[in-house]
Amino acid sequence: MTHTDSITANPLARHPVALTLRLEGLVIGGAAVIAYGQMGGSWMLFALLLLSPDLLMLGYLAGNRAGAFCYNMAHSYLGPVGLGLYGFLAGLDLGLQLALIWAAHIGLDRAVGYGLKYAAGFRQTHLNRV
Repeated sequence: MTHTDSITANPLARHPVALTLRLEGLVIGGAAVIAYGQMGGSWMLFALLLLSPDLLMLGYLAGNRAGAFCYNMAHSYLGPVGLGLYGFLAGLDLGLQLALIWAAHIGLDRAVGYGLKYAAGFRQTHLNRV
């Protein structure tokens, strides 16, 4: 078994990098949930939309490259940060709330080990092999 194989087989072998990335996800996800609660957003809306970014996994029906692109567009912090900034500047609470739900989803995904995808396949992520 090569060094690379042992890292793939045991994601914690990359400690502290893998652990740091997962903890960052947990902190961001937790902060987004707390901020959402502080805004007084609807928990029903939160529950309904929390898993909605995963709908972009349907891109994998068009192949690994398209699937990874779609998945990564929905699982990069660029989207919720942009939406949140727009909501803040436009004074739209709903925009901020949607951005927080989206960021919570990404953070919690990262905390459990789901990362951005490589075109090689769904199981190849920037955090580890799922």
